[in-house]
Amino acid sequence: MTDAAIFVVFPLCLAFAAFSDFFTMTIPNRVSAILLAAFVVVAPFAGLGLQDILTHLGAGAIVFTFCFALFALNIMGGGDAKLLTASAVWFGFEHSLFLFLAYVSIFGGVLTLVILMLRKQENALLATGLPLPHLLFTAKKIPYGIAIGLGGFLAYPSSSLMMAALGQVR
Repeated sequence: MTDAAIFVVFPLCLAFAAFSDFFTMTIPNRVSAILLAAFVVVAPFAGLGLQDILTHLGAGAIVFTFCFALFALNIMGGGDAKLLTASAVWFGFEHSLFLFLAYVSIFGGVLTLVILMLRKQENALLATGLPLPHLLFTAKKIPYGIAIGLGGFLAYPSSSLMMAALGQVR
């Protein structure tokens, strides 16, 4: 049961958040809450001790501090900040957290460039009849939940929780 939760909860929440952000430019708070609560429930059964769990929560707290600063400066959306924080808890202070953040940064940069290019071609794209969300053109923000989801998908296999589920040494 624990392995199933490890394999399903994190990727499913990231996928839901990415799709929600793409279509509505919002990430529901419940996604981040589910990620955080699921980690707290699953981690002990995956073999993480109290110190490991606290370290993972500490990683989330540090990521939250940076995200809150970016949110306060109106650089990052609140949903993105909460999702990035809740996702960081699943990685802890391991190389996989830094890998995750690097992937998110790379995908975020590419996503921003693509969205800006699409917005410059709005009339041509709308004329083609492609079913693109209207908010993609009218919102003044980037659906960064997509970058967070993609970064999480790529980095998650190297996380300690995934290694534990696969029976590999952390």
